[in-house]
Amino acid sequence: MILMEDIIREGNPALRERSEEVVFPLSAEDKQLAHDLHEYVVNSQDDAVSEKYGLRAGIGLAAPQVNRLKRIFALHIESDEEKGISLIAINPRIVSHSVEKTYLSTGEGCLSVDREVEGIVPRYTRITVKAFDTEGKEYKKRLKGLPAIAFQHELDHLNGVMFYDHIDPNEPYRVPADSSPYER
Repeated sequence: MILMEDIIREGNPALRERSEEVVFPLSAEDKQLAHDLHEYVVNSQDDAVSEKYGLRAGIGLAAPQVNRLKRIFALHIESDEEKGISLIAINPRIVSHSVEKTYLSTGEGCLSVDREVEGIVPRYTRITVKAFDTEGKEYKKRLKGLPAIAFQHELDHLNGVMFYDHIDPNEPYRVPADSSPYER
């Protein structure tokens, strides 16, 4: 089980490296890693489990955040307002995206960042993605809203990019053209 002490923090060089493609069939080690990432995001949203183990709530976790440079991440979003999502993405990629941009009106956070970072993080409003599950089966999904934002955040981790890299350093609250906020 992944705990907060297993999650590396900003400043660790692994967070700035590009992760390696994963080879199928998955090794037992890679399959366990995928399972553990998903288990963390599910457990972190369960009040009793997160309190017992001191977990910070998160909706996504990528392999580089636990110091493993593999192209694997997990998402788990339960939502009343829109369709939730729970998945493991292996070798994920965005195959198409909208011109329109969005951003979280409350700003983005990250389990690897222990400080508040203010500013607008522009993301594509809608994306179509392809990835593989742990059995090596490719899937395709169309995402919008919070699932699309979270998918882009985690995909950035696989490329050594932190969410705050997208914030304009001169005008952190500048709203990008063709964008509207996603209210959470």
